[in-house]
Amino acid sequence: MQLTQSLELYPDTRVTQVLFKSVKNAAELRQKAVEGKINGALINPTMLVDPFQALVAANKAFHLHSTGNMKTRSLNSEIIFSLSPTNNISEAFKRFGISDRDDSVLVVVVHGKDEMQAVSEIAAMVDGQQLPVDEMSSLSDLEKIRKLYKVTPQEETCGSLLDAVVCRMAIKDVM
Repeated sequence: MQLTQSLELYPDTRVTQVLFKSVKNAAELRQKAVEGKINGALINPTMLVDPFQALVAANKAFHLHSTGNMKTRSLNSEIIFSLSPTNNISEAFKRFGISDRDDSVLVVVVHGKDEMQAVSEIAAMVDGQQLPVDEMSSLSDLEKIRKLYKVTPQEETCGSLLDAVVCRMAIKDVM
């Protein structure tokens, strides 16, 4: 159901993703996240193509956190910001963070290899149905994703939508 992967550059660090649909308490979860009572990033999965996209964002955010170069105030907010193709932090939260009316949520937690308790605590707070993370694409709004990342049909003929999205996430700091 959940997906836990280690970070290549930080082998003692894990990223766990847990996906929920039919969420009834998104407003409460968002408020807890704003107050810092949830040690994880709460992401709107309709704006994600694949779990790999969240892993890339978490990896980038943890690296920036480790080197002291984050643009946001916390690791969890940096994960959300890293998903965005632009450098506008508030826009990233609007597009990729959860809103009060959302009915699905992806929880992304960065933790040590023996610290799975944080994941369980957050999952227990969510009033919704847990899905296998590899079913994320069933919740994706591909047209919104294409529009946000400005992916052309021609570009998708030589690569996947996921490739295009990850490339834009990676180069936003360079452009």
